[in-house]
Parts: sequence; C-alpha cells; structure tokens
Amino acid sequence: MATDWPKPAEGSWTEHYPDLGTGPISFRDSTSPEFYALERAAIFKRAWLNLCRVEEIADPGDFLTKPVEAADATVLLVRGDDGVLRAFHNACRHHGNPLAHSDHPRGPSGEISGNNPAFSCRRCGWVYALDGRLVHTPEPGVEAADYGLVPVHCDVWAGFVFVNFDARPRQTLREFLGPMVTALEGYPFDRLTERYDWVAHNNSNWKIFADAFQEYYHVPALHSQQVPPEVRVPNAGFTCGHFQIDGPHRLVCTAGTRRWLLPDAYMYPIERATRSGLVGPWHTPDLGGLPMAGLNPGGIEPWGISNFQIFPNIEILFYGGWYLLYRYWPTSHNTHRYEAHTFFHPARTVRERIEHEVAAVVLKEFALQDAGMLGGTQAALEYDVVEEFPLNDQEILVRHLHKATGDWVRAYQDERGVA
Repeated sequence: MATDWPKPAEGSWTEHYPDLGTGPISFRDSTSPEFYALERAAIFKRAWLNLCRVEEIADPGDFLTKPVEAADATVLLVRGDDGVLRAFHNACRHHGNPLAHSDHPRGPSGEISGNNPAFSCRRCGWVYALDGRLVHTPEPGVEAADYGLVPVHCDVWAGFVFVNFDARPRQTLREFLGPMVTALEGYPFDRLTERYDWVAHNNSNWKIFADAFQEYYHVPALHSQQVPPEVRVPNAGFTCGHFQIDGPHRLVCTAGTRRWLLPDAYMYPIERATRSGLVGPWHTPDLGGLPMAGLNPGGIEPWGISNFQIFPNIEILFYGGWYLLYRYWPTSHNTHRYEAHTFFHPARTVRERIEHEVAAVVLKEFALQDAGMLGGTQAALEYDVVEEFPLNDQEILVRHLHKATGDWVRAYQDERGVA
C-alpha cells in the first residue's frame, strides 16, 4: 500500500512534524555520562543493530566477531552446516574465555573472521558446534545441553544482518524497520559486493557525528573545496528537496548534478583524470530497474543522493549505481567508533577498479573534514556555557534524532520505574 508522506508547505518541513517543536534544543544528551548509561540500556541493548552483510558470512563454517561496546558484548556470527546464520555471545560457558580469537584482528574495527568446523576454547578445551551446542568437554559429568553458547537474536533484511540483545524483542526486525526503509527492497545490494572499508575513532558522542550527515546546512562553509561559489554566496544556503520521518528512522534526499559539469576548481585533478570522486564513478554499470519509489519518495528531479538513517546508528547513502554505509558505535559518553564502507559493482576492468579506489579515498577525505571538527565540538559542548542551540528547517532530522533518542530513554525509564 502506498504511503502519502508529508510534503513541504511554504518551504517548511517542521510544521509537518509538530511534535518535534521549533525552538532551540539542548545537546546535553551528548555530554552526560548519566544519559549515556541510560542510552545503552534503553537503546543499544533493545534496538535492532546492523553488524554486517550476509556476503561476509556466506558459507558453512564462516564466522565473524563484532564488538558492541555500548551493549557490553562481542557477538559471534556463524553460518551453520545447515546454512542458518546464528549469533552468540563470544564467550565460553566454562570461564567466559573468547571462543573466536586472534592475536592479529583483521577487520576495520577489530573484528575477527574466518572459517571453522567448530569452536574450541583455547583455555579449557570445551568444544562447540556451529549451532552453539556444547559437543565436547575434557571431563565427564557435564550436561552438554545445559551449557550451549548464549544466543543473541539475529535476523536478516535485504542481506543486512541485524542482532537484538533484548531477551524478548518488542518488534520483529521488519516491524522495527517500518515501511520507509523496507521500501528499499528490490535494490540490488547483492550485486554491489566490491567493498572498501575504513574506521575512525572520534573524541565525540556518536550523535554529534551523525548530526553532520543529517543536514547539508554546513556544506558550503566546511566543504568549500568541493562546493561551487553559487552555493557559497551569503544566504544562499544548501537546501535539500525532501525530508521524511518514519518512527525513529529518517531520510533526506538531495537534488544532484553531474559532477563532471562542475569547474575544475571544485574537484581534485585525480577526479577529472579518473572520472571518479566525490559522487563516485561518473559512469556505473546498468543495475536494471531501481526501486525509485523507495529511493526517491519525494520525486526529486534531478535526483542526487538519498540518505536513509536507520535508528539508532547506521546510515545508507544511495548514489544510484553504488552506495555508502556508515555505522556509529558508542564507546563512551564522549567517544565513538565510526565505520565507513563503500559498495560498488565488482570491477570488470583495471580502470573501473581505479575509479572505485579514487571514489573511496575522496569520500574518506570529505568525511574526515567533518570528523576533524568533532573533538572541538564535543569539548565546547562540555563547557556547558550555552544551554540551547537554534535549528533551522533544514536541520529537522537533527531535531528528530535527539528527540527519538530521548523518547526511547524515557520509555525505558517509565517501564523500569527509574529516574
């Protein structure tokens, strides 16, 4: 069933979501250790969290570990001999020693991956099958059925692997994602498997970095190298064509122009030489019919980018023939780990491989321009000199993220009767 999403009236988006308010907001939810403790319990231990894609755990015996500091956990994802993908806490039931281990983690955020027929604890010798059953102990008398690995709820949507640490999740994954996100079904994620990864450890609350990708108000000032002068003139702004909210999730769409039509001054020489860069390769393989009603629900023409922000901590940015994925993993009330992944169609020529690598590098530099501001922003907020900050209509999604976070925390407090 089609959904009639709100459209702007007289240039105003906030009037369509009156519960968000229009006044200044506080960022104390990004500076308070007490709020962060509640956030961990209310959100990161109860929401569905994306850890990886199915291609990373494709065959029986494939496994991947993922640290989730905000949930006090490291998850062990395993593809069983029966083809089923399962998730467990990465801890032996004897003394809690990590089962999957490595002296040299290979992943961008310290994860471990590989292929095992079973998992053996190097401390005590207990052995577990791929489905989590305890199948061997060095001493007799242990009831194997009582000491299987501790499971974590796991589900897959469109090839994205999610987990939920709640004992009884309140919603299925599909219910949690809602119609705005699930309208992306039909996008050829499974065909875009050439991936480039990087990670940055930032001295800021996770929401402070997420805010930077929810609005484009800052683009003319911070990213002046890549932004033409007609956008940078005083009061010109950088407006987006469509904002959308569905439950705790958010969407922003921009119009777009062909990168190669810009003056040389607003791209690096390597972009012109390789025909690739900030908006990816200038030409991408035909992926067939894309689900444009889901990708561009506002009907923006010419369509440029759609950024789907799935609560609490991931973003998927679509550029048509390729996409970006960001994850923000809190590590304390004022630090987080930022993961970035670019996904392309597998290169068919050397030139295409170079185009992909150039795009990944230029995009990394662009994102690090934002990341470079975070430590200073966090420090200034923690001075607590200013109580409230104004947001304009183009920053509606910033307003929504902080409200959604507060709503989840308040719901948890009400449920548990805690202050």
